Amino acid sequence: MDKPTLFQQQNTLGLYLRDPDHCAPPAGMDVARAQVYRDLIFNNLSMLLSGTFPVLIKILGDEHWRSLMRIFLRDYRAHTPKFGEIAQEFVEFLAAQPPALNDGPWPPFMVELAHYEWVEMALQQSESEPLPASDDGLLLDRPLQISPLAWPLAYAWPVHLVGPDYRPDAVPAEPTLLLVRRVEDWSVKFSALSPLAWRLLQRIGEFPELNGREQLEGLAVEAGTAGSQDFIESGAALLRQMQGEGVVGVTA
Repeated sequence: MDKPTLFQQQNTLGLYLRDPDHCAPPAGMDVARAQVYRDLIFNNLSMLLSGTFPVLIKILGDEHWRSLMRIFLRDYRAHTPKFGEIAQEFVEFLAAQPPALNDGPWPPFMVELAHYEWVEMALQQSESEPLPASDDGLLLDRPLQISPLAWPLAYAWPVHLVGPDYRPDAVPAEPTLLLVRRVEDWSVKFSALSPLAWRLLQRIGEFPELNGREQLEGLAVEAGTAGSQDFIESGAALLRQMQGEGVVGVTA
């Protein structure tokens, strides 16, 4: 029998490290040494991700979390070698709903909860710069932009409330609308958004050429209050508040 090539040995070892329950280490390799590598790979991956998803781990419990890590390591092929980006790949893995996750103890809100927990780390690591200071008197007359450090998010599940003591099993009638932003001290703040505030931020992204007044007038039409000066004034006050928080600003 021909001696296996280096590539074949490495591939066999890789398969074993990913799925030791179904794949054997390379022939001739010391089993105890192979098990050391197996445990190092698995434990390092689990530790790398555990800091990003503490609520998910509490809900799943250690045994099911380890099962989930084993499925991820076995079935997923990452697109980045950067440790700091593995958590995003894990979220994408969950969102793809691989067949191995069709059954089992996985809560129905798991994908959204994982994304919600990942957002905090993503914003803390972001290299984007906050918006430059701008005059709030220009908000109605100039096109607007959203800070790259402020993310309006919409979830079907109340991810900000989910925890070991609250595990909903039915999607609420209303979505959960949140604003997540990084502030000056690099901490990440989460706050609830009203449907109109969330839609205003969404419109700024969709129609960046419109000035603040045009955005509010378009929002008023969508809300069925076209021509309402009170609506425009309330919207302007909201824009000033968000401008003061660094969420929106005028386009340079």
